[in-house]
Amino acid sequence: MKRALLIAAAALALAACEAEPGGARMEAWPSADAAQTLAPANLPGFFDCLRENSQAVVVAHRGGPAPGFAENAIETFEHTLAQAPALLEIDIAQTRDGVLVLMHDDTLDRTTTGAGEVRALTLAQLQALRLRDENGRTLEARAPSFREALDWAAGRAILELDVKRGVSYEDVIAEVRAAGAENRVIFITYSDDAAARVHRLAPELMLSVSIDDARDLDALARRGINLTRVLAWTGTDEPNSELNIALGQRGVEVLFGAQSGFETRAGPGLYAALAETGVQLIVSKQAVQAVRDLDAHDGVDGLAALQCAAPR
Repeated sequence: MKRALLIAAAALALAACEAEPGGARMEAWPSADAAQTLAPANLPGFFDCLRENSQAVVVAHRGGPAPGFAENAIETFEHTLAQAPALLEIDIAQTRDGVLVLMHDDTLDRTTTGAGEVRALTLAQLQALRLRDENGRTLEARAPSFREALDWAAGRAILELDVKRGVSYEDVIAEVRAAGAENRVIFITYSDDAAARVHRLAPELMLSVSIDDARDLDALARRGINLTRVLAWTGTDEPNSELNIALGQRGVEVLFGAQSGFETRAGPGLYAALAETGVQLIVSKQAVQAVRDLDAHDGVDGLAALQCAAPR
């Protein structure tokens, strides 16, 4: 059984287990509709299990835009998950009336039918615009609010949150908590200061933290950060096997950004080779291709992934 189906099956098995009285395992295999769901109930335990069993999952950059599907749109999330199980990376901006929305750029020009700054519009004005795909084609899709994305993702997907400039961490955390989404998001941070701040505000959240050396973990620990809530972002250029292994030995999972150049290289097995360097989460602009590449090369028998979805 291949990796993509196995991870999805694990999530379904978890849902079945929770529905069974007393928590007994309920033997089940995913239907076609459920096959792309990746929503384990215990996020830290899920990532630990991936590391312990040398598994990798894919994170769809900006939700997996494609021709006819805009970045940061719920229609795009559905399109991505219809083809492959993946985590979804999203970008969070804020409107003039203080509503958190999904938008990567500070301005509207590239991705919508509007122009000017995102912060200049109210939510109603923003959602009156239509989104464009990467080729500039105007779509029927509208920019969703962050809360709409959180509610949609419940039971479907893990969201990785890239908070854009000027957006309050407190506002994002409050929305996550209001949606009951604490155990299905990863909060991206870009400095130790930011990681420490988010951890103080919401110690229950998983954090993506930039790591250049395994000793950086000691600095985080000295600042009171619980390392079981840390995923190590190790860059976008070349995977560092020595660093990845050292992080794994400390019980920390590794994120690598293939989207910024690594995946432009041709050839089958590219993502499988990346996973072999000790990476557990691969951020990709080509999420479906990445999942299929892992799927074609893993040779896993299914037990490890099923165990990863079980309550820990």
